[in-house]
Amino acid sequence: MKMKKILAVILSALMLLSIGCVAAYAEDTALPLSAGLEALQGQFEYGEGPETNGYTIDYRYYSPAKENDDTKYPLVIWLHGMSEGLPEGKQIKQNNIAYWTSAEFQARFEGTEGAYIMAPRSLEEKLIFWDDTMIFPLRAAIDDFIAENAENIDISRIYIGGFSMGGKMTLKMAVAYPDMFAAAFPICPAWTPSAEQTALFADIPVWLTSGKGDPLVNYSGSVTPTWKNIASTNNAPELCRFSTLSSVRYPDGSKTSSAHHAWFAVNYDMFSIENGDYPDMSTVNGNGEVVTLTYPNGMISWLSQFTSDYDGTPATDSGNIPVDENTSNLFSFDTIKKIFEPIINFFKKILEMLIKLF
Repeated sequence: MKMKKILAVILSALMLLSIGCVAAYAEDTALPLSAGLEALQGQFEYGEGPETNGYTIDYRYYSPAKENDDTKYPLVIWLHGMSEGLPEGKQIKQNNIAYWTSAEFQARFEGTEGAYIMAPRSLEEKLIFWDDTMIFPLRAAIDDFIAENAENIDISRIYIGGFSMGGKMTLKMAVAYPDMFAAAFPICPAWTPSAEQTALFADIPVWLTSGKGDPLVNYSGSVTPTWKNIASTNNAPELCRFSTLSSVRYPDGSKTSSAHHAWFAVNYDMFSIENGDYPDMSTVNGNGEVVTLTYPNGMISWLSQFTSDYDGTPATDSGNIPVDENTSNLFSFDTIKKIFEPIINFFKKILEMLIKLF
């Protein structure tokens, strides 16, 4: 009987110790890569910005801050591409940005070994795909998030990036608010800013990434001109980078379903799953010089070196991109109707003629 009591006490003590260790691990450490994407995605929480110009931007976010933590962490803003804004939460579940919340990747943020990841969502249920009317509402959501986490966000280290439509919005936000961002990383951006526009963010280092065979955002006609404008107007072209994927692949070397999916390289921090050179990728700086990436110094390490002079003042409008709130959204129902109605009417007439003939 006495031995049973001793064993019970020992087992209870072991259980309490195990629970304590798990709790301490959860509080003090980010999950490892080996935990898997679903577990990493589960670390994100839901947030919502203030209503601005009739729109409210919601977002998912990851916080590296711990209890009684006075560390000032960088903030990474991640902007999804088209079709990843609906349903809510999809913006972190389909593009692998959750890898950046892993212990391994968080440790690459130099000086803090951690960073906030904020993933806002475009209002695709309203057929809005990061158009210009979202610039000020997005900025308002970011300002609000910074205010809510003021004790732990380093406002001099705010980085912004995204892909496709999110790459477009990355560049638009850099044009609109160049004083806010310490660095930007657009991926296959669905917009080609002019040299006059890239000159507005000449103090922001930019790392552009694209697939050479991209079927949606043309490499030669759109991405290359964007890079030329950035490199020719940036005040530190040697700090800017342009990564080209001759064949777009996952970190394990297998091909993606489309050459448009260049973001998978960025989301794995520009290295292969074996921590070697990313498959079929080459990188140059703004002076045209080859850049060789040495593990583990990829995108995250590059971002970490940059700071801005942003003073934390919230925006009051859309900055350098004046927006007419009455302008139709490119992807609104009315605009789509205007584009396709003549085509539909043309085929209707042909059908009517065929019916009469037969």
